[in-house]
Amino acid sequence: MDVSIIIVNYNTCDLLKQCIQSIITNTREVVYEIIVIDNDSHDESCQMLKNDFPTVKLIRSNINLGFGKANNLGIKQASGKYLFFLNSDTILCNNAIKNFFEFSISYTDKLGATGTILKDNNGMLYPIRKGVGITLDKEFWMPESGEAEFQLLFPPIPENVTSLDFSEGDFDGAYKIWGIQLDKDTFYKQKLPKEAVVHKINKKAILPTPKLVYGTATLKGKILDYQKEMMQQMKMHIESPALNVHNEQNIIKIKEDGTFQAEVKVASVTSVALELPFGWIECLIAPNEETSLIINTKELCRRQAHLQKKDKTYGEPVYFNGYLASLQQELASVDIDIVLKRVYYMDMYNDIAGKSADEYKAYVLERLPYIRKEIAQSPYSNACKELLNIQVDLAATGKIAMTERELKSAYIAVNKLNKEQTDDYFYNTRIDIPTGYYDILKEFTSINTLKALYGKYYASTIYLISFLPNSLDVLKETLGTGQGPLFDNIKFNKLYQSIKDFTPLTAEQNAELKTFSSPAYAEMLTQTNKEIIKKIELNKRKTGFTVNETGQVSNEDLFPSIISKFRGHTLLVDFWATWCGPCRTANKAITPMKEELKDKGIIYLYITGETSPKGTWENMITDIHGEHFRVTNEQWSFLMSSFNIRGVPTYFIVDPEGNITFKQTGFPGVDTMKKELMKALNK
Repeated sequence: MDVSIIIVNYNTCDLLKQCIQSIITNTREVVYEIIVIDNDSHDESCQMLKNDFPTVKLIRSNINLGFGKANNLGIKQASGKYLFFLNSDTILCNNAIKNFFEFSISYTDKLGATGTILKDNNGMLYPIRKGVGITLDKEFWMPESGEAEFQLLFPPIPENVTSLDFSEGDFDGAYKIWGIQLDKDTFYKQKLPKEAVVHKINKKAILPTPKLVYGTATLKGKILDYQKEMMQQMKMHIESPALNVHNEQNIIKIKEDGTFQAEVKVASVTSVALELPFGWIECLIAPNEETSLIINTKELCRRQAHLQKKDKTYGEPVYFNGYLASLQQELASVDIDIVLKRVYYMDMYNDIAGKSADEYKAYVLERLPYIRKEIAQSPYSNACKELLNIQVDLAATGKIAMTERELKSAYIAVNKLNKEQTDDYFYNTRIDIPTGYYDILKEFTSINTLKALYGKYYASTIYLISFLPNSLDVLKETLGTGQGPLFDNIKFNKLYQSIKDFTPLTAEQNAELKTFSSPAYAEMLTQTNKEIIKKIELNKRKTGFTVNETGQVSNEDLFPSIISKFRGHTLLVDFWATWCGPCRTANKAITPMKEELKDKGIIYLYITGETSPKGTWENMITDIHGEHFRVTNEQWSFLMSSFNIRGVPTYFIVDPEGNITFKQTGFPGVDTMKKELMKALNK
């Protein structure tokens, strides 16, 4: 193995996918492996890797280890002669891995430091003066030991300064350390706001049955020690048990004083997560209820710092008020492996590779008694313990449902199969599932109760259940019923996704709404359906887009025929799909660029296939100004094969003479796109 490419990931599913796609697309003439260390992500990163890149080595941590420790895990699993560390938000535009390998053959690794500044609590800047043991703006050669120590020297800091911010430079994306405290005594004397209270726990409390009602959930809070330079908005990931594992996201704006507020329409208790640069905050919201958070930035960061983990605490990372505040407080402090993640995925793959389905099931189930014993002996309330045991049921159900995929993925990873071997094995190998294999689900009856809606991975479990062959029949047989919250949510999800794909409810589906055990889901579906119908009608009046027909042409002549209609113009060709999140994100990102370059005569040409539902496509393109083509499955496959397109989005830039001047899978960013367009224009 020439090169091991090591990527640390934390909740960057879409970016990670683009990164890996760019590696595969651009890397040639070098033998490499890709190792991803997942720092306890709560998005779809790990599932995406297993589905789309089964040959990638996945090391899954049950906690966020930080960047350095995570990289060390990757190093332990690496088999390459040289190590190439890559951020998940990086897109390779050329054969950088080969270039790195050829350079490394002759030289050792290097390190540099430049452009570093300090900013004190009064806003004063202190630019770096010099380095000791390192020369700024010069290459620093690492010793064979792989360890080095140096100092960065700054101007004297006035005595009245109490804290400093460290930055590699005053630009977006620069590496920063916020709030370096210079006086511990002063630091610990700082008082928390009066709302930052730790609630008294009633150990005998019973977990309440959640209400099913369609209403508005309110989430509000404050980020302590907030600076607007940190971020001005954050993502709220909504893990609704009814909406599917594919999270809906709301963007929450943060005010200058660090406060924020969001309102979400939900039909039941719903798990959400706030994505911050310095942490991932999970909580519960519910219809007609208010959840309030005090995010203690100092403590949140301290607990992630390797050198400060054993220091005195500065309160709790998060304080809860409002909806089930004491229970949420307990859940935030839980340190029990309730979701069976403590074993790193590669370690698990080594354990289960080559095992039968029964052996795999035994492997999963053997840990459950120990987890349940740990829960029983924990200091948590009865309510919290009940919820934790439900979480165990959900996790075990998901693991059992994924039997075939897990065994296949393990075999592929352990045996290091190449792409062709992987495809052949994955699609042509049958894992024997014995009769009655899923009967074990009878022991996990809590998954079909209303209380299971509290589970933060309930949505994921519903998604994983879909991998079961004849999933509904299996559930009905094993659980002894076809009724209950689990079945309501599965049915809801199917109808909800159909509406979101711009397919309004039929008369038959409207009649089906009456079969739900609670009117809450029916109300939510009805309201969503009304909104989609209204949007469809508005879309009919929109302009700025054109639907084109490909005409009767051979596959070989298809692309030349499409671009010939626009000869004499510079073209930005976008191969995309309606179901592709990065595609949709990129389409929004380039909208301002289109306006900026509107006088340049650039034609924006969009091509998709039949995997994009026609109704969804017709309504989505109304907001994507340009020329649109929807080709057949056969035509799409030919285009993918002939141009060696490995995924979507893939972009071509075509000059006025019809030559492809730029090609990339994954969105390269607005700046790169603009730069390449201008090159084509100026040829």
